[in-house]
Amino acid sequence: MPTELVRTGIGDHRRGLLAWSLGIVGYIALIAAIFPSIEGSPDFNQLLESYPEVLRSLFGLSEGTDITSGPGFLDVELFSFMLPLLVLVQAIGAGAGTFAGEEDAGRLELVLAYPVRRRDAVLARGIAVAAQVLVLCVAAGAAMLVLDPFLGLGLARENVLAAVSGLAAIGLFHGWLALGLGAAVPSRAVAIGIPAGVAATAYLVNGLHAVAGWLDPFRVLSPFWLVGSSPLQTGIDWLGALIVVLAGAVALAGGAVLVERRDLRTP
Repeated sequence: MPTELVRTGIGDHRRGLLAWSLGIVGYIALIAAIFPSIEGSPDFNQLLESYPEVLRSLFGLSEGTDITSGPGFLDVELFSFMLPLLVLVQAIGAGAGTFAGEEDAGRLELVLAYPVRRRDAVLARGIAVAAQVLVLCVAAGAAMLVLDPFLGLGLARENVLAAVSGLAAIGLFHGWLALGLGAAVPSRAVAIGIPAGVAATAYLVNGLHAVAGWLDPFRVLSPFWLVGSSPLQTGIDWLGALIVVLAGAVALAGGAVLVERRDLRTP
């Protein structure tokens, strides 16, 4: 597999990746800085208990969640919605822009000018997308570990590792799905739209299956359900996270096979 394609796939996005990492670290710092003002206050837990069941289910406010503890607060404020959203936007954008975006812009011929088969180019770009996702997740985990002793968050290191691993699994699945679609179909819009739709649907199924019984059989198809909620409090389902990553790898491999069977589009 050409290491040069992996290197350029990462290097060409280093500035954007740095900006994304700094943005995520800054957002985590901002949210974490709020925690000392609500620590140990029972009023906030009572407020959450007054929320409609649908709203609590959608945002991962499971029974026993203590928002006045550091892990509970960050689970609700970060891992229930915003942090996965940020990683998904970056991962899908990177996956769709890596092959389909290059084809739309007329730069794909330069990528394929290397003495390498198309499928190997797709797989190399898949490694580059994975590296970008992992950098964001490592930055998020490092930020929480650094802030923990200063803000008294009370985070367990093994749960921080589990939380960012689950986040990476979700990002890898959608990023590789976007890249696989972009390799199989010459359309950046398809490579963005389908993974984004899959992510939105999976999030809603995970959040609402407990209150909408007809959704319950479909929960096993949701990466969010497979990985698990409240990772900083209870960890993640490692088997579920592995299944999510393997599903993304299948999507990437499928794109690598199908790209060999179609004509490349020139602008």
